[in-house]
Amino acid sequence: MVKRGINEQIAVAELSHLTANPYFKASNNMMQLFRKLESMLEVRHQISQLSPNSSYIERRSRISKEEFLAKYYATNTPVVITNMMTKWQALSLWTPEYFKTHYGDANVEIQDNRNSDAQYEINKGRHKRVLKLSEYVDMVVNGGDTNDYYMVASNRNFQRDKIKNLLDDINFYPDFLDSSNTKGQIKLWFGPGGTITPVHHDQTNLISAQVYGRKLWRIISPDQTPFLYNYQTVFSKVDLENPDYYRYPLFKKVKIIEVILEPGEMIFIPIGWWHQVKSLNVSISLSLMNFIFPNYYKYQNPSIQ
Repeated sequence: MVKRGINEQIAVAELSHLTANPYFKASNNMMQLFRKLESMLEVRHQISQLSPNSSYIERRSRISKEEFLAKYYATNTPVVITNMMTKWQALSLWTPEYFKTHYGDANVEIQDNRNSDAQYEINKGRHKRVLKLSEYVDMVVNGGDTNDYYMVASNRNFQRDKIKNLLDDINFYPDFLDSSNTKGQIKLWFGPGGTITPVHHDQTNLISAQVYGRKLWRIISPDQTPFLYNYQTVFSKVDLENPDYYRYPLFKKVKIIEVILEPGEMIFIPIGWWHQVKSLNVSISLSLMNFIFPNYYKYQNPSIQ
């Protein structure tokens, strides 16, 4: 304060007044508690880096219920699972052309005009649009790579009478998933190459199943949450496509694991793991949250304006 030209006596008096304020004392105590939590996360992250597996996501060909629960679900550990979608008719049927031919007259909900809003996910309610699936397929197929429109998880398309018949083309694994619990627990993603779901974490465990096309997943451990500038709900302020280290210098500490998901592959994303997903070409995928294991949790999410 003195260096900025404020009289020293006035500066001392102001600081004395501030530190004696009960609101300041309470906030200072809370800050100490938050710093303790942050330091515990930082220590966990440092320890985890001692593992030779810390820089990649393990890939497994089929996993038993017991091993999946013990090694991945219960330990909050992501994994890519292969050869578990081989009996899905969707793998051979689902293409943009198939959607248009068999479900083209169905109404679907998408996000539109996303390029006009840097916070298109936080403001997703403003970008809702309902149109015929045939019209949307034409947009996807003919529009080239773009992030301007996307059928994202917040849609309720599987609750629409005609679209929900697509669920007949997938097989639920009773060792993992509850086929009687599908309402609101399975989400359809469909869009062009170039679509981006910005950095966020989910509030449940989920499996993402890649049916058509390829996606690049950038994944960050929840131990690194203090470096992710999480001011609004489950989203980070950082854009992984073009991180601004001047505005978000702590992000330099973040270690990102990259995974490309191919058709027929699944990735298990445990609750709290941060991820940004980019479609490398036209892509169709599913998010499945209907595990037979407990999958309901509460988060105290920030809302800092």
